[in-house]
Amino acid sequence: MAALFNFEIYTPYRLFYNGQAQSVTLQLSDGEICVYANHCVMTALALPCMLRIKDADGELRTAFISDGLFQVKEFKYVLIVNSAEWPDEIDKDLALAAVEQAEETLKDPRTKLEAHKAKEKLRRAKCRLKILEEVNK
Repeated sequence: MAALFNFEIYTPYRLFYNGQAQSVTLQLSDGEICVYANHCVMTALALPCMLRIKDADGELRTAFISDGLFQVKEFKYVLIVNSAEWPDEIDKDLALAAVEQAEETLKDPRTKLEAHKAKEKLRRAKCRLKILEEVNK
C-alpha cells in the first residue's frame, strides 16, 4: 500500500476536504506538480486548475480549485483557495455564460486590467467545463 499523508483544503466558506491521500496533483505558478507522502517542505502559489486527489483507497477524485496557497509541512499538506467545487457542484450554464462574457470582453478590453481579469475568468470557466467533460465521459 502506498504511503499516506493528511491533506486539507480550505475555502473562505468551508473545509472542502479533510482526509488522507496517496497523491495530489495541481497547477502551481511554476508548473504542474504531483506530491506524495514525505515530500519536501514547501509553500507555493496554486493556480486555478483541475485538482486530482488519489485518496487512501486509491480512488481518484477530481475537483476545481481557484487560486490560492499550497503548503507542504512534515505531516500535513494544506491548500487554501478562494473556491473549490466537486464536479456535481459546478454549474455548467454559469460556466458557459462566463466563457461568453470573458470572450466578449477580450474582443475590446478598455484597460489592461480588464483584459487580465477576463483572461482569468475565461481560464476558470474553461477549467470547470473541462472537469465536467472528463467526469461525463
